[in-house]
Amino acid sequence: MTSDTDYKFEGWVAHDASSVDGNMKWQTYTPKPFTASDIDIKITHCGVCGTDLSSLRSGWKPADYPIVVGHEIVGHVVRVGSNVTDFQPGDRVGVGAQCKSCLQPGCRPCNNDMEQHCPDEFTTTYDARYKEDGSKAYGGYARYWRGPASFVFKIPGAIPSEIAAPLLCGGLTVYAPLTDNGAGPGKRVGIAGFGGLGHLGVLFAKALGCEKVVAISRSASKREDALRMGADEYIATADDEQWHTKHARSLDLIISTISGADFPLDKYLSLLDVKGNLIQVGAPEDPMPSFSAFSLLVGDRKVGGSTIGSRKQAREMLELAAKTNLRAWVQVRPMSEANQVVVDMDKGNARYRYVLQNE
Repeated sequence: MTSDTDYKFEGWVAHDASSVDGNMKWQTYTPKPFTASDIDIKITHCGVCGTDLSSLRSGWKPADYPIVVGHEIVGHVVRVGSNVTDFQPGDRVGVGAQCKSCLQPGCRPCNNDMEQHCPDEFTTTYDARYKEDGSKAYGGYARYWRGPASFVFKIPGAIPSEIAAPLLCGGLTVYAPLTDNGAGPGKRVGIAGFGGLGHLGVLFAKALGCEKVVAISRSASKREDALRMGADEYIATADDEQWHTKHARSLDLIISTISGADFPLDKYLSLLDVKGNLIQVGAPEDPMPSFSAFSLLVGDRKVGGSTIGSRKQAREMLELAAKTNLRAWVQVRPMSEANQVVVDMDKGNARYRYVLQNE
């Protein structure tokens, strides 16, 4: 076992909402106390998620500054607690958006592979506090990560670390609602919003063998990229006022990654065939738009939501990615450039996911 004095925790620390403008500070910080159930990871890569920006600016809720963001973490184990049996130093592993739940026998979600809905001890990988002692959870824009081993995953050898990182949150966020809603052979699936999450939605819908995969975005600028990723069709909503009429009742399932609050939900619902579902995974900082009840009544359509996924789904997702040689489109940037990467991400420049790499 390596001692605490052999390495120090340092990373990009955000002290206020201006950090989203590139004002994070590289400094040391104190992680949670190491316990028998914990693991320390030396971080090699960390994906940059839209959630990071919302947290930095206190978009969804006031952040518990100081914070270190980043929850698409890949690296190597350097320390394991005495109760940890699944990992050993040197293992290549990853951590996603959730790092803890109660895992108690009486918890219905935790005992039904739905730990992401644990009502008692759901803990995010950063900007959260551990229930047992109130210590802070810090994320992956850093040299090391410490947390419970129960939410750490081994990375299959077939997946490069820079590709694995965005799968741990972004990939799981789209994989879970796809599989929960029967995506696969015979299903016609639309991915609304073609950015970091959306491109992963297209990749996983194809990997699952869906009959038709349609990418839907505002402009035609990403059409060729979407088709290269495997999309069968591309709808550019700004280029044709009648897009929703021309493609009416053409899809069984829509995964909406749109995070803005100004999208015309009624028009998207019209794309669904009878018994079709629209599942929202994008998390806008403003309220969702209203829509007519008749958009649901006509065709027995449903609107739902999905947040990340379970540990079981994470393992299945990684296995599928390895089996199908799925490759997220990433731009690897040095960890030292994290401030500029956050600014570039906020401008919408990512094609399609930034990944920070420790030098």
